[in-house]
Amino acid sequence: MSQQKNSESSGHGAHSRAAAANALFQVLEKGESLSTALPHATSKLSDADKRLASAISYGVLRVLPSLNRLVGAKLDKPLKGKLKVLHYLLLVGAYQLYCQRIKDHAAVSATVEAAQVLGKRNHKGLINGILRQLLREAPAADESQQRELPDDAMQNHPRWLFDSIKNDHPEHASDILTENNAHPPMWLRVNCRHSSRDEYLKQLQNSGIAAEPDNQAADAIRLQSPCPVEKLPGFADGHASVQDRSAQLAADYLNVNASHRVLDCCAAPGGKLLHLLERHSFELPVQAIDIDPKRLDRVDENLERAGLSAIIHCADVAATSDWWDGEPFDRILLDAPCSATGVIRRHPDIKWLRRADDINDLASLQSDILKSLWPLLKPGGELLYATCSILRQENQTQIESFLQQQSGASLIPIDADNEMLQLLPGDYNGDGFFYARLKKVE
Repeated sequence: MSQQKNSESSGHGAHSRAAAANALFQVLEKGESLSTALPHATSKLSDADKRLASAISYGVLRVLPSLNRLVGAKLDKPLKGKLKVLHYLLLVGAYQLYCQRIKDHAAVSATVEAAQVLGKRNHKGLINGILRQLLREAPAADESQQRELPDDAMQNHPRWLFDSIKNDHPEHASDILTENNAHPPMWLRVNCRHSSRDEYLKQLQNSGIAAEPDNQAADAIRLQSPCPVEKLPGFADGHASVQDRSAQLAADYLNVNASHRVLDCCAAPGGKLLHLLERHSFELPVQAIDIDPKRLDRVDENLERAGLSAIIHCADVAATSDWWDGEPFDRILLDAPCSATGVIRRHPDIKWLRRADDINDLASLQSDILKSLWPLLKPGGELLYATCSILRQENQTQIESFLQQQSGASLIPIDADNEMLQLLPGDYNGDGFFYARLKKVE
């Protein structure tokens, strides 16, 4: 709330709305990820305006169909071509009126002025008229100045994803869909090389940051309210990192010790790699591989911040002859490319960028990588398969198919209650995640 007030008083409210509209245009018209589009659209804004543009952009993507229904009903004809960005500006305005604690007049005024920032000065009257009409017809605001959006039959999900979730998780589908539209909590991973989790909790408390530990992930802390990383004690020196508690479980389930030769596949941006290095002083350098050089830059940055090192390969993991030295590994962590349907609440653009056909392609890629990696594993070695997906085709079905095809593979139960573990969004306040442990028969 205070961030929004600061942005309004700065006199640049129109620029934050224009930036949000531009970012949404890039995502929904050009297929760009929000994590790429938003920094570009907000590069010249103040920090307060960046936060507001981000909050609006993420919010619009969470409830896109409901907002489209509101705005579309007020347009005589769809806005196309060079005017299409104004459609997204109207979504920005509608989201503020319905979902944000911003005074109505400020939301309307700043959004109308944003049309000029976007080079559409002659259409300010259109934006003003539609937003004021929406405001007249909107339900009364509640105590927090928010209004109830129109219901959406698929809970603001595309049909293919709505149906997939219903089919794969019939008993939990409604909860999953609700969680996907919620704001995610902020989780930290404490670097045990610097302090214990209890010690770091005290440091947070001394800094006025309320937090609590997780009962399962040994290094995980959940903040009661998200905060800028600059305010976290020792963050710049690698004392803590931002990582969801479900992802942190990889370090436990890999069942690794310091004597093992370890490979981390599809490793960028490096959270799981760092977690392993923080926990163990490996006798042999850990190796990590990813095909994306830009994402590997993040790995290098994170390693440098933490003062840790690993052997990094920029290569296609399936093309093993290009990078493997012929020495087998005791442990392989495969954080497989996936639909990311378990982290939609963190990346709501996934709902609108993914297509049903993508799942078949991803499942085929996962299968190819698994088959390529299996010869790199020592007899008696273990491979941990992980995804941030909640779709069976990428998870249980993928592993069952591999076991049928690979006679030398066996499944090691994740724990006493689960052969394979499917965490759903919101389970233990974490993201959706899947884990399966495979052992090569000796």
